[in-house]
Amino acid sequence: MSKTLTEIAALLQASDKKVQLIYAFNGTGKTRLSREFKEIIAPKGGGQDDLDESEQTPLSRHKILYYNAFTEDLFYWDNDLENDREPKLRIQPNTFTDWILRERGDTDIVKNFQRYTNDKLMPLFHEEDVIIAGKKTGEKTYPEVTFSFETGSESSGNLKISKGEERNFVWSVFYTLLQEVTSILEQPDPVKRDDDKFDKLEYVFIDDPVSSLDDTHLIELAVDLANLIKRSYYFEGRGLRFVITTHSPLFYNVLYNELNNDLKNPVEGKNPTWLYKRNQSEKYRLVKNTDETFELFSSNDHPFSYHLFLLSEIREAIKNTQVRKYHFSFMRNILEKTATFLGHPRWEDLLIKTSEGSPDPFSNRILNLSSHSAHAGDEITDIEEKDKENLEALVNHLFRTYGFKKQELQ
Repeated sequence: MSKTLTEIAALLQASDKKVQLIYAFNGTGKTRLSREFKEIIAPKGGGQDDLDESEQTPLSRHKILYYNAFTEDLFYWDNDLENDREPKLRIQPNTFTDWILRERGDTDIVKNFQRYTNDKLMPLFHEEDVIIAGKKTGEKTYPEVTFSFETGSESSGNLKISKGEERNFVWSVFYTLLQEVTSILEQPDPVKRDDDKFDKLEYVFIDDPVSSLDDTHLIELAVDLANLIKRSYYFEGRGLRFVITTHSPLFYNVLYNELNNDLKNPVEGKNPTWLYKRNQSEKYRLVKNTDETFELFSSNDHPFSYHLFLLSEIREAIKNTQVRKYHFSFMRNILEKTATFLGHPRWEDLLIKTSEGSPDPFSNRILNLSSHSAHAGDEITDIEEKDKENLEALVNHLFRTYGFKKQELQ
């Protein structure tokens, strides 16, 4: 049944699962869903802030912690345009980064960052005194970080890291915070905890932390995150719950498989006996309809095969006369993966053949034009009827020739 994002968020909130994992294409509305979910858990004006907010408020008020595209906005570059020598990454004032750096230092942030980038790339946090009404409070704040490349006794000096490395750095700050939070909340009795700042925390919402990782590091991150979630305390409805959304089929499938493995409590005779059971997770696919409504489909049976999923999306678009240019991009993706699997050197080898036995030049031209548009605005350009007919013919050709229909029925 079609729903609004607010209704989808309410469904997620009503679940008693320890972790809910959602796959959705880019542009479906994952970031908006995270905002709708946050608004249900901690409405604006209710004294609740999150990692992407700039106001300084007590951490003990927080009911939800989330990572999404807005989290990255906390960090912005001061490029030293005048001298072009001292670029630094500025950090918007927030309680979370100051707390983790005061309480835990930067060692784990550096370790996590280098784990997913390069062990020679070194971040250095700069501290300042917190001053209120012209007087020092005795606390420190950390308004900026610089980066250098360290090789033995040599240093590159300040440098500006790439956008991908910057995203990995932001995730490393968040993940280090998450490690500390889950460690504190392992003690179910608030009175016995080392810190009371996260006593109100109920949810962690993570939206696509993997956009800049290669496959090796992506798998590593998925395994690390799944292990952290499974070890976090959740028993008889009490403890921390997680919602994770992603557009990456590899990240989704690795998490899916990791969350299907139970984890027993290593301490004999202590409740819970199992830190995690596979029935504590729920897996979904989120789909946006043409009328801007949404559907949430259960994916608990098995991890989806990405190429079959894309193929079904194309067939559905053809059936509903809703073909767009990105569907041709989906088709090229399918052809590339299928060609690799079958051992063909070129994906064009799988195209419909002419009477002379060569790939159909019209299909080849359409796929190239549609897969490599120079302008984002081309995505909304009307598709000619002849192009739609060729796409449908190519889909039917794949089903007849390479056994996709048999796989889909299975």
